[in-house]
Amino acid sequence: MRSLLATLARRAFSETDTDEQRLNKSLLIFASGLMGFGAMVWLMIYWAMGIRFPATIPVGYMLVSAATLGVYLWKGNFELFRFSQVTLFLFVPFIMQWSIGSYVTSSGVMLWALLAPLGVMIFQGWRESMPWFFAYVVMTAVSGFFDYYIGYGEDVGLPAHSVAVFFALNFATMSAIIYLLMSYFVRLRERLERRLAEQHRLLQIEQEKSERLLLNILPQPIARRLKDDQSTIGDGFSDVTVMFADIINFTRLSEAMPPRYLVSLLNEVFSHFDVLAEKYGLEKIKTIGDAYMVAGGLNEDHRDYSDAIASLALEMRDYMASRSGVHAQKLQIHIGIGSGPVVAGVIGTKKFIYDLWGDTVNIANRVTAEAAADTILCDAATYRRLRERYEFEGPLTLHIKGKGDMVAYRLIGKPSPG
Repeated sequence: MRSLLATLARRAFSETDTDEQRLNKSLLIFASGLMGFGAMVWLMIYWAMGIRFPATIPVGYMLVSAATLGVYLWKGNFELFRFSQVTLFLFVPFIMQWSIGSYVTSSGVMLWALLAPLGVMIFQGWRESMPWFFAYVVMTAVSGFFDYYIGYGEDVGLPAHSVAVFFALNFATMSAIIYLLMSYFVRLRERLERRLAEQHRLLQIEQEKSERLLLNILPQPIARRLKDDQSTIGDGFSDVTVMFADIINFTRLSEAMPPRYLVSLLNEVFSHFDVLAEKYGLEKIKTIGDAYMVAGGLNEDHRDYSDAIASLALEMRDYMASRSGVHAQKLQIHIGIGSGPVVAGVIGTKKFIYDLWGDTVNIANRVTAEAAADTILCDAATYRRLRERYEFEGPLTLHIKGKGDMVAYRLIGKPSPG
């Protein structure tokens, strides 16, 4: 039995059906079953009360309805099945009424025809239901016209109590069918809403993951702009402080390390740098091999970004000095800091990156290369804004490729209290 039902379900529903299409198909099959069952019960009650009403119309309806269902399961043409069933819903109750006599003698059996426009409204929409409702009204008016002017059915001889019983039966059955259809529709809709809510929840989780991933790549204001506007993002900043921190001799050290250990080591160091950069409200730009680039003055944090960069550099230096040895050697870094105008923007469409360009970036990078192990070099612009709050050595004259001689200062630390 279960295998038969499973086979029928596969025939009735397609894998490509949307949830709404499955809902409509389920409702129509359910409604046609209710109508067939109702017609059979209606006939049996007539016979049980001793009224030998011809079985041709209700039995014919059940046979035609079953045939249309069979054709649908065979051919899979839901539009034809829907049209044929709604047509039966509309015309059969009127045919039954006319065969009995009038509104009164048929106990208002034509009320069943109201399922046609109601069904189309549920299955297709209110616009599509309007012609069916118009047809229902016209046929009701025609039936009333014949009842009024011809008086057909007055002498059929149905007992008054039988007419009363079937009035109650027709209205109760029709009301029950409408109620069952609507309750079935509501239950399916609620089930669909729960599924949609669950899908929406999962979608929100994925969106939050994507948001976090995007924020790990781009600054928050840039990520927001990139989502809202697909045009090229490029900004000029009149003053930014840029810092590079480079691990010394890491290439030589890495030659003796297994790849997994090498990546683990870099991840440990740079993850700690990430925590420090976030602590000071600075923007990590990127890592380039064994170098770490960070900048201040790009985001909406209004703290003194040059001071924050200096504090970050000192804490990075102290952290690296306190690490245990690696292959009998400590990891050492040298750091360079430069301040001035930069251009910032997002480049690329795949594996895109937020980057900085300009003379300030070049200076910070070049002074990093000139800094000795475990030292921090700053350009003159950075020194001038920090000299009252930090201790420096210098000036030092550096010969920078492409720049010639340049003055730099070695950042020592914060002055001791007192």
